[in-house]
Amino acid sequence: MADARIFKVLKQDHDRQREMLEQLGETHGDSPERRALFEALRRELQAHAAAEEETLYATMLAKPDLRDDARHSVSEHKEIDDFLGELFQTEMSSPAWLAKFKEMRHRYLHHIDEEEDEMFPTAAKALSAEDERRMATRFETRKPRELEATITELPGDARE
Repeated sequence: MADARIFKVLKQDHDRQREMLEQLGETHGDSPERRALFEALRRELQAHAAAEEETLYATMLAKPDLRDDARHSVSEHKEIDDFLGELFQTEMSSPAWLAKFKEMRHRYLHHIDEEEDEMFPTAAKALSAEDERRMATRFETRKPRELEATITELPGDARE
């Protein structure tokens, strides 16, 4: 793990996302605050997932020893995207929205904890310093473009 910048950058995103999830969980009803925080979280999670898949996961998929971990994480990204799509289409003032949000938050926190505690250390042992440098540079370039794309790219089934 000669250049762990990729893992540091991803962890920084995760920490920001944890804060956003906590703030959103403290909102009530169909308030402007809930709408703004949900939109910011939705865009952040979609951009992070797309950039992470293009960089870390794509590199891991090319390595047989890391392929299963990458596939597992991609499937979890799809699950979170589906949750975001359901939340996007559910009335924010309904109890169903809050229940779905809590379920999504639980699943996402599990996902990022699993990445940080298990997948990142495993990947760091198998990836070269060059792999790590290349991924960090690509992630840092890709994520802002993905964030811009989320303005029009909706999550889950809301994409239609």
